Amino acid sequence: MAITGKTTVTGIIGWPVSHSLSPVLHNAAFQALDLDWIYVPFPVAPERLAEGIAGLKSLGVAGFSVTIPHKVAIIPLLDQVTPEAELIGAVNTVVAREGRLFGYNTDGIGLIAALREKLGCDPEGKRVLVLGAGGAARSAVVSLAAAGAAGIAIANRSTDAAVALAHLVGARLTATRCEGGGLASLADPGFMGSFDLVVNTTSVGMAGDSFAGLALSSLAPGACVYDMVYAPPVTPLLAQAGALGIPCANGFGMLVAQGEAAFRIWTGATPPRGCMEGALAAVL
Repeated sequence: MAITGKTTVTGIIGWPVSHSLSPVLHNAAFQALDLDWIYVPFPVAPERLAEGIAGLKSLGVAGFSVTIPHKVAIIPLLDQVTPEAELIGAVNTVVAREGRLFGYNTDGIGLIAALREKLGCDPEGKRVLVLGAGGAARSAVVSLAAAGAAGIAIANRSTDAAVALAHLVGARLTATRCEGGGLASLADPGFMGSFDLVVNTTSVGMAGDSFAGLALSSLAPGACVYDMVYAPPVTPLLAQAGALGIPCANGFGMLVAQGEAAFRIWTGATPPRGCMEGALAAVL
């Protein structure tokens, strides 16, 4: 693709950012749609975030992704954020419109899309167990509740963090019953038997580690397991689910779906089906 003075620039900010796979996703979609756009990494140190955002705005960058460690710190620097991003407390996608910056969070959109496409699982009416209470968990709990989950239980090493997240989301999205607790209950068949879906939002599994005593065999009939981790493609959690015949999927689909959502926000166009997924699979 030739870059000219008319090329529209997008990108990603983070620190570091050289490892990001987002340029692979978006540049493949730009090429597939023959759009004169490009997506590049912008390394922005935390102490220079305000300068970096001002620079991107001044240069006319059309939009950008936001990754660690800027997802929370960027919010005060934006002109407006969506209600979902405000509740999640993090932004991963920014679009520039008429000199103003608008923040979104597409992680939750990606999760719900991946659940429906990869597992045929619609969260509406489901009882969900979310593992973890960090930033990814917050996005997951908000999106699952917004999608109509009947109940969400959050299990985390820090019980206080799980309870706090449950209270935060439950107070705003009152149609979903939210509760928080520790990890000890994961070994209780009676506790596990009430869930239709398990979502791992933690890094457990990246290094071959697992949740001790997790009683997946006690899940409700027809239950599914989703692991946000995508490298390795088969974590111990997914291996256990697969051995039990439980439908399961890794975070690959979520990564692609959140990228597709960001692409639509910037361009108003939808990437060709399978375009981003194929490009990502080629490098993974």
